[in-house]
Amino acid sequence: MNIEKLNLSSKFGKILGYWRLIIPSLFFVIVLWSSTFQISTEEVGVITRFGKYVRQVEPGLNLKIPFAEDVYKVPVERQQKLEFGFRTIKAGVNTQYRESSGAEDESLMLTGDLNLAEVQWVVQYRIDDAYKNLFKVRNPQSTLRIISEAAMRQIVGDRTVNEVLTVGRTEIGIKLQELIQQICREYSMGIKIEQVVLQDVNPPEPVKAAFNAVNEAQQEKETLINQAKSEYNKVIPKARGQAKETIQQAEGYAAERVNNADGEAARFKALYDEFIKAPEVTKRRIYLETMSNVIPKIGNVVITDQKGNNVLPLLQMQMNKEQ
Repeated sequence: MNIEKLNLSSKFGKILGYWRLIIPSLFFVIVLWSSTFQISTEEVGVITRFGKYVRQVEPGLNLKIPFAEDVYKVPVERQQKLEFGFRTIKAGVNTQYRESSGAEDESLMLTGDLNLAEVQWVVQYRIDDAYKNLFKVRNPQSTLRIISEAAMRQIVGDRTVNEVLTVGRTEIGIKLQELIQQICREYSMGIKIEQVVLQDVNPPEPVKAAFNAVNEAQQEKETLINQAKSEYNKVIPKARGQAKETIQQAEGYAAERVNNADGEAARFKALYDEFIKAPEVTKRRIYLETMSNVIPKIGNVVITDQKGNNVLPLLQMQMNKEQ
């Protein structure tokens, strides 16, 4: 019995010796395991000691005080997004979407002219300040969603439905990004808005057919107006040019007639002045000038007496002259 008790005591001592080695080793492993942590390349680590912010660590293998410090991994290099009015089912080349519960309520907007528009958009953002994102705002993602929806309602409410559905989409995206970023900065959310994309803008489903009919009518109206303007630009400038040309021709003709009349009047006055100085000389000069112009136009003239006796000699002379 004593020998058995001795053997049992010996075994128990050996087991106790093993546990004395195992427990410190296990404790060391646990301490080592809880004091090291890994931060990936797209993250930063925010360390708190008993709930109070202490420091921020970069990607890689890092150390912390076990059981006293906690680590929050914040993906500062990862682009994140919020979807409004739809949810992505499957991303890829052929991305698939669906409307989720509550998506219709967040996408239905009242425009400035008291019409409704269904606006679907995406907000893409990054976390640029891990400390602010963790400790300045409670649940920053939900807060960002509320901010984005409120900002969109404000911007759409300042515009007509036609602006929202057509020409104003790019401007709405730019204004929305600026407004969301401004509010995030005021709230110290530590978020940078990188892009706002309007996915789709449509009239509500019950009135979509009527709205499309109105759009078609407006497009047809614009087409007819453009055609009328084109015809106007072809006809009116040509008519104006012709009218201007006719006026210029009439003015030229009037100036020519007036100048001729002035010249004739001046010539007549000059002749009259010379006539007053020497009436007989002027009469004879005018007579001679007139006869010199008239006689060559008369042709051959034969003058005979009543009996016609001297006609033949004159005819002979006329023939010789023609030869």
